[in-house]
Parts: sequence; C-alpha cells; structure tokens
Amino acid sequence: MDEEDVRICDCCGCAIEDDNYSWVGDDIVCEDCRRSECGYCQDCDELIYDSQAITEDGHYVCRTCYENDYYHCEHCGILLHRDDIYTYRDMDFCYDCYTRKNHTIREYAYKPEPVFYGKGDLFLGVELEVDEGGYDDNKALEIVEEANYDDEHVYIKSDGSLEEGFEIVTHPMTLEYHMNDFCWEDVLRKAVQLGYRSHQTTTCGLHIHVNRSYFGDTEHSQDLSISRILCFVETHWNELVKFSRRNKYSLRRWADRYGYESDSQKLLNKAKCNHSRYSAVNLCNRHTIEFRLFRGTLNLETLYATLQLVDRICFLAYNLTESELGSFSWSDFVSTIKDTELINYLKRRQLYVNDAVETEEDL
Repeated sequence: MDEEDVRICDCCGCAIEDDNYSWVGDDIVCEDCRRSECGYCQDCDELIYDSQAITEDGHYVCRTCYENDYYHCEHCGILLHRDDIYTYRDMDFCYDCYTRKNHTIREYAYKPEPVFYGKGDLFLGVELEVDEGGYDDNKALEIVEEANYDDEHVYIKSDGSLEEGFEIVTHPMTLEYHMNDFCWEDVLRKAVQLGYRSHQTTTCGLHIHVNRSYFGDTEHSQDLSISRILCFVETHWNELVKFSRRNKYSLRRWADRYGYESDSQKLLNKAKCNHSRYSAVNLCNRHTIEFRLFRGTLNLETLYATLQLVDRICFLAYNLTESELGSFSWSDFVSTIKDTELINYLKRRQLYVNDAVETEEDL
C-alpha cells in the first residue's frame, strides 16, 4: 500500500493495516478500537462510540433511536422501548407500574412489605374504610396519587363489609409523621370530592395498628404493656365508646369488648384465647395490635384526635406500672393530654372538663 493510501484510525491515531477497519459515522476506526471503544446499537445495528451511546437501564442505543423510540415510565422512571410501554390515562408506564395503577384496589389479603416513616419507636398504621362512592379503580387511583406524592405511603384494598367502597391503608408512620409530613388533609378532601363517606355510613370503621416491638423485644415484655392497654380499655369502656362514635350494635359486631377482669393477666389470657379479630383491641396479628373501636371519619381533626388517643394510651401503658395506670380516673387521663386536636375532640364529645367547642361534622 502506498504511503498516501495509509489509513489512520480516527480514534487512536494509529495506522491501519490492510482492510481491518470499520466506519463509525464519518470516522474510520481500527479493529482494536472497534472492540474496545465501540458497539452496535441494539435497535438499528449501527456502529457507535461507547461514549455516544445511551446505556441507561441496560440499553445500548444510538442517540437517534433513543430520541425516536424510547420513553420513560411515568411512575418509576425506567427507560422503555416503545414496544414495551403500557399506556394508562394518556401516560406511559412499564408493565409493573401499569399493573399497579390499572388495578389499584387490591384483594383484601394483600399485604406488602411495610415501609416505616418517621423517627421514633411507636408507629401507627391506619386502615380507613370509605363507602358510597363506588368500588372504582379510577377513583381509588386518584386517592393513591394524592397520597403518594413523593413515596408509597398508602395502598387500597377491597373489603367485603363495604357496599360501594374500599379500605385506604397507610404504611406505618410515627404520630409526628402523620401530623406533619403526610398529606392527610388532601387525601380526605379528595375522598369527599369523589363522593365517599365514612362516618355517615353504617359500614365504615377506622382501625389503628401499632407495632408490638414498641413494647419490648420479648413476648413477655410486650405482654406486660398489652395487658395494661386491655385494662385501660375495659376500665374506661364507657368513655371510649363515646369517643368512638359507634353504637352498641356496631361495637358488638366489629369491635367487641373482652369483659372486665380485676387481674390484668387474667384479662390478657382471656384476650389471647379469643381468636376473633372483631375485638376492640385485636391481638390476632403477629407484629401489631389493632385498635378497632373507632367509627370511620373523613374529618381531619377527628382522625388526628384518634391517632393521638391511641398514641397516648400506648405511651402510658408502656411507661406506667399496672397500679399507676389502674389508679387513673378518666379525668386523670385527659389531664395528661397536650394535643390540641385531641383536646378539641374530647370537648366535642363532652369527655373533657371544659366548655364544648363547635367544629365541622364528621363525614
């Protein structure tokens, strides 16, 4: 080959012998550079420099194919070829996200791995039943999108006790996170706008789960606090019934009492032998105890007050002895409360020694 016919690799600058070269656009590259610096677009099969390829999420494509044929999932952001996208409500999703959004209402048995929000030891998970707005995936999705503005805070499940609704379930959160970081006001407003009701039905409850681990690392240490919770509930049953907004029939059906025992261990044994989850304090769950007393609500202050009440009961049950908590009158108990929403709610229900206050009705 004449000297003027010697080809120079545009990548490494070395002379190319014989015909061992390839074209990358208008560039000539030697065989070594082709192997080490280049690759073939998985769509159009054009040879491109690695430095110019789009390698996002395991793809290897040229810029032209990327701009013409690729999209990002609207929810998780993963890069997708146009043949792999699923469209829902004029938005593009990967298969997993599409399935989740297109089937927002999960089966009743659905239970994802819990995500804990907030810094603390006591976490509260809410199950809020809503009805009368329809068993409607599109409406459920609107609520989920309102709630999961920047993370997976809630999911929605079916419930056979509801006629035209579903159950809104939160991942466990500290009381502070519920109050200050989660958009409960927006979620409740959206549910009302979509035609749902909770208090103003005969079907809906508000259930609060708390983590057993808050009360200790062993079953024995947990049982000590749980027995005190049970005693508190039985001792102050009449006040808690008034707080709950449920009628006697509803309580017997969905949140029955165990019955008073003067000895906390006897009461705990009675509760453990009762295998029905339809108890005021349900002990059937392995990792949580569930407060089932409360009637459903779409009133923000009522929801906050209920969370604050459960948080307070658990705090005292963990930090006081059986005799100390047993000596508490209802007035003694409410005197320890500092939360504004709970105080106002107690006044509304005439459970606080003070003037009644007027607030909006429960929905």
